Amino acid sequence: MNRTRLLFLILTLATMPCRAQSWQSVELKRSITHPQPMTGLVLWPGEARNRNTTYGNAIQLEFSYCLPCKVVTGCDKDGNIQYDWTWFENILNDVSSRGHQLIARFRYEYPSSRDVDGNRGTTAVPAYIKAREDYNETFSENPGGDGPTYYADWSNTELKRFTLLFYTDFARRYAHDPRLAFLEVGFGHWSEYHIYGTELQLGKNFPTKDFQRQFFEHLDTTMTGIPWAVSVDAGDKRYSPVVENNTLMARRFGLFDDSFMHKSHEIGSGSGFNERCWNAIGEGKRWQTGVCGGEISYYSPNDQKSFLSPDGLYGRTWEEQAAKYHITFMIANDAPRGGIATATRFREGSMATGYRFVVKRCETNGTSTRLLVTNEGVAPPYRDAWFAIGDVRSETSLRGLLPGEELLIEIKAVPTSDASNLKIVSDCILPAQEIQFEADIRL
Repeated sequence: MNRTRLLFLILTLATMPCRAQSWQSVELKRSITHPQPMTGLVLWPGEARNRNTTYGNAIQLEFSYCLPCKVVTGCDKDGNIQYDWTWFENILNDVSSRGHQLIARFRYEYPSSRDVDGNRGTTAVPAYIKAREDYNETFSENPGGDGPTYYADWSNTELKRFTLLFYTDFARRYAHDPRLAFLEVGFGHWSEYHIYGTELQLGKNFPTKDFQRQFFEHLDTTMTGIPWAVSVDAGDKRYSPVVENNTLMARRFGLFDDSFMHKSHEIGSGSGFNERCWNAIGEGKRWQTGVCGGEISYYSPNDQKSFLSPDGLYGRTWEEQAAKYHITFMIANDAPRGGIATATRFREGSMATGYRFVVKRCETNGTSTRLLVTNEGVAPPYRDAWFAIGDVRSETSLRGLLPGEELLIEIKAVPTSDASNLKIVSDCILPAQEIQFEADIRL
């Protein structure tokens, strides 16, 4: 709801004296005690599993790379992709067993990785495509010093058809699955929109800009139920067509940055490449409609272990950077190994991200309840959630409520004397998760 509509509602209510006189204030006291669902600092499943006893309540999200070849079994004569989702389901079930949600990133290339078949750098392109006579991958011995890497053959028509169809099928299956929070997409090394150390050949070892345009437009129409993000490196014109195409820039996708807070991240601190990409593809406002996150830098072994220091990292604190870039999530898998990121500090760092709902006014007229709600976080929620009393939800979703904005919400039900039955509900979170809110309304 925009500010004009909110003002109209307030003025309308103010001109109804009989009804306005019947509204009585309700005492309401609540606090936010943990990171909110779909926000915060993130661990990989292995680390989250090992630290669940001490860090489980400090996180809401876990991250995993995912491999198309592990869920695709073939293609029938009509062109339909055949799947066995067991491998991916096992990841989802493992993560959700800890009361956390998954951030998934499907990839083709990963330098030196043995995840596909035990050999270093094998692509995760489905086997049925690799078996085609017209499919030919390229190879680099040690691109960027990261080790052996094979590259998907982007001259192949079936690879391009499959890539689009895969996300259609994925969205159809998982759009309403509360085990999945966000999806990251992209091309190149780690799907991060670069192949540093290898000669860029659009249409061979990296998709053409025309196919990338199709890809963005396709996801915009099919991935409507799952918030998706692309690397900020897609702001680099050498690789991507996005920043030069107003139609693509208008699509509602988010951003992730996999070297966040490294020494030269900011303009004025070395090259500032990352911030320049944020500015180019984000234009300072993409966060308003698309989720923004990433991973703390590994440029230095100390970055992940020290970024939560009260003194900051390279002169900037985590809280400052999270607010500047309106961060909703950030992978920080190595942070607990550094001594600074205790479970308490990790929880504090998580709570510096995402949304934070505050109820400023609560009233009832005996048949309905009216709330004035604001978001005091650094980003809006990107999935639907509603205030509710018992089983009765408000008609207005909290999705998209920007920091500093206010929203007038009415629920056609009455709170108990202590308002204990007032809550926030969402079909997009797990049963074990709870969206909290703050309130300090006294009679």
